Order: sequence, then structure tokens, then C-alpha cells
Amino acid sequence: MTRTALLAGTAALAALVTAAPSLAGTAYVTNEKDNTFTVIDTETLEVIKTVPTGQRPRGITISPDGAHLYICASDDDTVEVYDTKTFEMLHTLPSGPDPELFVLHPTGNPLYIANEDDNLVTVVDVNDHTVLSEVVVGVEPEGMAVSPDGKTVINTSETTNMAHFIDTETNEIYANVLVDARPRFAEYKSDGSELWVSAEIGGTVAVIDPATQEIKKTISFEVPGISPEALQPVGVRITKDGKFAFVALGPSNRVAVIDGTTHEVLEYLLVGQRVWQLAFTPDEKYLFSTNGVSNDVSVIDVATQEVIKSITVGSYPWGVVVNPVN
Repeated sequence: MTRTALLAGTAALAALVTAAPSLAGTAYVTNEKDNTFTVIDTETLEVIKTVPTGQRPRGITISPDGAHLYICASDDDTVEVYDTKTFEMLHTLPSGPDPELFVLHPTGNPLYIANEDDNLVTVVDVNDHTVLSEVVVGVEPEGMAVSPDGKTVINTSETTNMAHFIDTETNEIYANVLVDARPRFAEYKSDGSELWVSAEIGGTVAVIDPATQEIKKTISFEVPGISPEALQPVGVRITKDGKFAFVALGPSNRVAVIDGTTHEVLEYLLVGQRVWQLAFTPDEKYLFSTNGVSNDVSVIDVATQEVIKSITVGSYPWGVVVNPVN
């Protein structure tokens, strides 16, 4: 990638962000080792509050209306639901053993939960607090994604090395795609044209055509001075227009910036130690990364592709989500 091409890409991304309206917001970060979540003001980039949770909070998501925060309390085998105005826990949801990641249907119900210890995806009605279905998947399920039209849920199984395509009408698997070793995360483009699956041990991201379930591109990473074993893709986020993607690269302490059309890596951004998950603000002005070993969150200015701040949070930050509504 030439400098001219990189600058052109940066300018295009700056134009995208400038055109988007600015929204006040709140980010929420789960802290795996001290059993809390941290609340961050996304305008001031300051911590507002730290809230106690159940044991080993990891996956985190939020309802489409921004009212309810969902947290996987993995060692309690439950999902906790919090009020985003009061930060009080409202109730828990049945989840199956060791919930790690989950995804809400675009309508806000149901919730699809990966149960790592039981090789299941548990489907839960968030209104009735009941289990609707249990879908048998591969060994060590983790990554979860849902298609924009809500018709397909994706689960990645870390040991089976597959992305499973689940029909949300029947709750049955209709396709399996073999990817590289230890797939950890899945993310659709907003138009549903591509599914990106990160493979932590394989060191790659598979770009899959959801219509054919064929891999159209495998993205690999290379950073001078960093061993290939340290380049471990985990969290993936793609801009709404599909032009740019960001991939957290684990113990390399880097976030890769990727051209969403050509699938070429444009840049590597140095963040905190052992970067894990990522989340945009609604206007895509900022991207937050959780850095487990350095116990902080890096704030990336999306337009300039620069890390502008480090925010200290709790011990071993894992998941992050931003309120879409505030």
C-alpha cells in the first residue's frame, strides 16, 4: 500500500465521519477479573461509574432502544440485565453453562448465547425470560453474529474451526464453513454482503459470501518486529458503509485498519496490551478497544486513524458496547 493510497483512504474515511451527526453516548466495558463494568462518557472520554457484576463478566451487548444492558456472567452461568439509566440490575436470564458471547436479534428479541462448555447456542426470549431453543454446534462455541435482515445467526466454534449458519425461523444449522484455527468473532457488513470471521490461532480473517457460504478472501497480517504468533485476530468492526474494517490483534497490541473493498491492510495502530474487543460510537467518530493486560481502553479517532487517549478501567477489560441511542 503506497502512501498516496493510504492518504486517499484516510481522507475518504474523514469525509464519512464528518458527514455523520454527532451523538452523545455512553460506553460500557466489562472487567473480567474484578467482576465489574465501567461506564465511560463518550464525549468527555472520562469514567462515570464502576458497577459490580456477577462472576467473570465477558460478553456485553445492549438493546436497540438503549434501555437494557446485557452482560454474560460466565462463571455464574447466567446473563445479567441492567437498566442503563440507573445501572441497577433488573433480573437475570437463563443462559446455559459458561456464556461468553451473545447477540440480540435486530428486533431486540430473542438473545442468542454461545455456551462454551456445552457446545450449544441457547436461544432466550428476553421478555418472557424463557429458553426457546438449544442449538447443538461445534466444540467451544464463542463468536456470535446476526445478519442485518435477522434471518441468520452465526456461531463460531473454536475447536471445530467452523462458522455455523443458523436459520432463525427453525433454529437449525443450514451450512458450515471451515475457517482457520480458533475462530473467535464474527461480524456482518451492514448491507449483509459479507461476513468476516477472525481466527485467533490461524492469524487470519476469513471474508465469507453469506449467499454462497464460500470464502472469497483470507486476510493475513504482518508487522515488522512482531512475531506471527503474536498477531492473533479477535474483535472485528466494520464501518456502516462497508469501506473500512478494524481488527483487534491480541498480544501484538495492534488494531489493523483494512480496506473493506479490496481487503488490503492499510495500517496498524498501536494500542494497549492484549487488545481484545472493539466498539464504535454511533457516529463512528471514535472506536474503543479493550486492552486486557494494561487494564485500559484505547480511544481511536476513526477519521485520522490515531490513538488519542487511554482510559484506565477495571482489571482485565474484555467486552465493550456503546449505547446507540443516548
